[in-house]
Amino acid sequence: MRNLADTLYAQKAIETVNRGQIAFCKFLSANDTGLTGAHQSGIYITKSARTIIFEESGVKGKNKKSPLVKIHWQDSFTTDSVFTYYGTGTRNEYRITKFGRGFEFLQKEHTGDLFVFVKLDQEEYAAYVLSTEDEIETFLNAFALSPADTGSLIQKTSCSSEEMINQEMDHFINALATDFPSSDIMSATSRKIYHHVYNHMENITKNPDKQIVEWINMEYQLFRRIEENRYAGMIKAGFSSVDEFISVANQALNRRKSRAGKSLEHHLAAIFDGNKISYSAQAKSEGNKKPDFLFPSHDAYHNKNYPESKLIFLGAKTTCKDRWRQIINEANRISIKHLFTLQQGVSPQQMVEMTEENVILVVPKPYIKAYPPEYQESIMPLHKFIEYIKVKTAG
Repeated sequence: MRNLADTLYAQKAIETVNRGQIAFCKFLSANDTGLTGAHQSGIYITKSARTIIFEESGVKGKNKKSPLVKIHWQDSFTTDSVFTYYGTGTRNEYRITKFGRGFEFLQKEHTGDLFVFVKLDQEEYAAYVLSTEDEIETFLNAFALSPADTGSLIQKTSCSSEEMINQEMDHFINALATDFPSSDIMSATSRKIYHHVYNHMENITKNPDKQIVEWINMEYQLFRRIEENRYAGMIKAGFSSVDEFISVANQALNRRKSRAGKSLEHHLAAIFDGNKISYSAQAKSEGNKKPDFLFPSHDAYHNKNYPESKLIFLGAKTTCKDRWRQIINEANRISIKHLFTLQQGVSPQQMVEMTEENVILVVPKPYIKAYPPEYQESIMPLHKFIEYIKVKTAG
């Protein structure tokens, strides 16, 4: 129920900002929530956002209070609060005050939550407190904000994130010299667009599980937009025969299939690069076998003096229900095989067979819950696999 409520709050906050007169957001600090132990008077509003509570600046040497205003919290309850400027002594700050004793959102557990404050009219405001990382990012992404952009008024006049994405994609498509770019260019471009719009480079190290899923989703969105651009005229004009239609359809389907696997490898490589991990991609092991990733390197694998205990293998397959066995005979020096997949769930029997073959799944954290409960703990989220590599290859 908590996750459902959080989703509702984030969406309501976005809608309220869009219809409100002016809006502000910030992360609640220890100073706001009383975690520092100091006596504080309410939620601090930065001087740059002063206009959301006072039309005129406060005068140093004088305190100033507003009449009572109604603040609707989470669309569920209301406080009769006051805006205060503290200008006496050493203080020179604006705060929202008068919440009532023991106000729930000024408790220490809310330190780091995102506070969203919206002016509806002269006497009414709306406020939301978003606690989960997903909901905070949902809100920030809606207005193309990074965490560094908080603590100020929200500029609603800028393009929405969806508009920015479409603009960036169309700019890329219009500049293409070929019908469809290579997979590495597609993947790199999708990452570039994602970070230009959302500015969340920190997720590469802080939340790689979420990051790789969002990169892949962005690339899929880009690929579909290119398809629409390239095939729209052809579809509108129609086909001269069924054979022509089937030929074009097969070409589109085959391109989709070949793109998916390669894009996953490119995005994984970008995650490893961002985490400063040494690896070799598509390097030969034995014969014509080419493992997707060898850690720490191809040279280390072929150096007989390099300890086998420090070698790591990772295969990458978008789906693995039937294809996981393909990795078993790759990289013979490495007995335990890791396999990264976007597969959301396999049967208990398949998990048993993988365990018997020393195959360990690496899966984006949000997808692990789709697997049989009794096997979820044996699956590695991507961030844990990154930690494993660093420890295993150290020294």
